[in-house]
Amino acid sequence: MKNNLDYLTKSQDARTARLSSYDQDGKNQDYWMIPAGESITLGEIEGPACITHMWMTSFCRKTIGPGIVDPIMGSHVAPVNEIANPLGVTWEEQDPFYYRTALFKITWDDEDTPSILAPLGDFFCIGNSLPGNFQSAPFNVSVKPEEANKFGAPAARNCYFPMPFNKKAKIEIINQGDLPFGLYFYIDYEMYKKPLPKDTLYFHANWNRNLPCRGWGDDLQVNSPEVQDISNLSGKDNYVLLDTKGKGHYVGCNLSVTHFQGSWWGEGDDMIYVDGEKVPSINGTGTEDYFGHAWGMQKNSFLYNGSIIHESDMPGYQVSYRFHLPDPVRFSKEIKVTIEHGHANHLSDDWASTAYWYQTLPSPKLSILPVEKRIPVVAKMDVPTLSDAEKPTLTKEQKEAYAKTEKRNEWYSAGKNKEMQLKFDKTHRAEKGNLADAKAVRSKYQKEND
Repeated sequence: MKNNLDYLTKSQDARTARLSSYDQDGKNQDYWMIPAGESITLGEIEGPACITHMWMTSFCRKTIGPGIVDPIMGSHVAPVNEIANPLGVTWEEQDPFYYRTALFKITWDDEDTPSILAPLGDFFCIGNSLPGNFQSAPFNVSVKPEEANKFGAPAARNCYFPMPFNKKAKIEIINQGDLPFGLYFYIDYEMYKKPLPKDTLYFHANWNRNLPCRGWGDDLQVNSPEVQDISNLSGKDNYVLLDTKGKGHYVGCNLSVTHFQGSWWGEGDDMIYVDGEKVPSINGTGTEDYFGHAWGMQKNSFLYNGSIIHESDMPGYQVSYRFHLPDPVRFSKEIKVTIEHGHANHLSDDWASTAYWYQTLPSPKLSILPVEKRIPVVAKMDVPTLSDAEKPTLTKEQKEAYAKTEKRNEWYSAGKNKEMQLKFDKTHRAEKGNLADAKAVRSKYQKEND
């Protein structure tokens, strides 16, 4: 019987290398601070090569008021206060949506368009900006128990999809949010001596969202006879996971659903159109069936399918995944992967997805919604406030407390801003350092094999 680890018993003409956020000054500040409104290149790798693994973790916090830790001294230690939030020591809050406002982008070879374009969180299966612990063959996410199911919580994430390329890989992070965020990362890859075979397929990923989906009867009960009697064989108005031209195979997706009716969101069938079909030849029997579950989604995760966020933990929210690794969906000319949003598309929920596939170049022209249309839907609490007339008159001591806080905040903010600029400068230096490092390791490898 063939063992899928047999390749480890054979030598390869390859050299392993890595791009990372390590402190290039040899100290322990091993993260890059990604400025708001900037695009940062994590690295450029010369091919032929293959990205074999990516790991990332990050943090993004907004300062509400001054802490008691010296902002300058506190910037020269590991970012424990940015990850935890000890009350009375710091007064900060996590940016709940930076997983959606930051973009992850990879461009292959000489392409003028990216082949990977998705929100940073959604690429790594953090749907709706909600990290959840799960493990699968190509992705996993690890989050501390006390941070699970919190918007914007810090989490470790890994990707093991192989990403081969012949000429070049350019990896970028685009911060379209209002706050900077810290990013730790590894990008592990192999370099090869000879060009890749001509039939090599390139990895692609893209994000999509419908808010709301174009439902015709969201005020009708799910599974009612009136809805069940509606026919949909064409797939008109289905939610589209992937629509691309070329030759390759679809290898899966993650799907984030925010359900508004309070019933069941997943009665719709998957319908896949291959090579220009007008009527799908691949038809499913229900959304949970496509994700490998039955009778609704259960709270578990497997190698190729499962739940990441389960609606029993976060009512109204479900994040699911399906990876077609043993069973890729092949296409020769084009493919369109769709799912009904409710039976016959009768529900108007919020659906967002990242599709993953391999195909020939040139890449399709990928697009993504503007940042304001990527923000998750979150129910907001109405916080009661006092009118000026209702507020008590401040005592002398209370007025002094405000004055002292304002003075301390000026000192604290000045120190924070100064240190933040130093971190931005360090990130820009490290950006150039990674470019130089990748060129140097490729040059050395080529010279050793000339």
